[in-house]
Amino acid sequence: MRYADTLLADGERVVLRRRQHWLALLLEARTSVALWVLAVAAFVLGSLIGPSQRGVSDILGVVSLVALLVGLLLFLLHAWAWWAQDYLVTNRRILKVDGIINKRSADSSLEKINDAVLTQDLFGRLFGYGDLDILTAADTAIDRYHMLAQAPLFKREMLNQKHALEMEFSYRQPPSPPLRAGEAGAAAPARPASPGAAPPGAGRSGPRDANEVMATIARRAELRDKGAITTEEYEAKKDDLLGRL
Repeated sequence: MRYADTLLADGERVVLRRRQHWLALLLEARTSVALWVLAVAAFVLGSLIGPSQRGVSDILGVVSLVALLVGLLLFLLHAWAWWAQDYLVTNRRILKVDGIINKRSADSSLEKINDAVLTQDLFGRLFGYGDLDILTAADTAIDRYHMLAQAPLFKREMLNQKHALEMEFSYRQPPSPPLRAGEAGAAAPARPASPGAAPPGAGRSGPRDANEVMATIARRAELRDKGAITTEEYEAKKDDLLGRL
């Protein structure tokens, strides 16, 4: 099990898992690439030197070998750090984990995310990566996913899960009121109603139900304005709610 999976809450599931693009690994390991170039240059130069300068040729051979090994070691460290990355979209949040031994994790709840700004240059579109800035309701960037592999897919899946979470909150029904005395059985006999008296419970549930219906309609209107639901879905739900009054 990867470290990021141990951070998931009960009922939380991973929808999409990504990391930085492999080009980001090459940029981080540019020192290793430079050492490999030096190793090749030293080896070629040592091969061109004649037998009269055998000592210089041996020194260049040692330099070539050391540069090759040091570059390989640095590259393996960068590759390990790249492999340890986890950029997750779950059904509740987005989660970013990096680090080899000392781990760093940062997450953003989907309901608090207002938008995500995706930036792709020409090379990003050709190779399939981009920079993704996560914005809060105040349009403030709280985290950046640099050179994220398949960044458009990551953003699309994040917005899909945010929409699904908003719909879940919208359709969630309030808890049923507790049973009143006399409704649980024969614990208390009902008193006879006086002539002309209103039936029990009359005039109590109407105003509260009306307030709940209007609040639900207002939430549905916000979802419609954000584009989460269509106007037809909003009108159909509003008519259904008003019909219950």
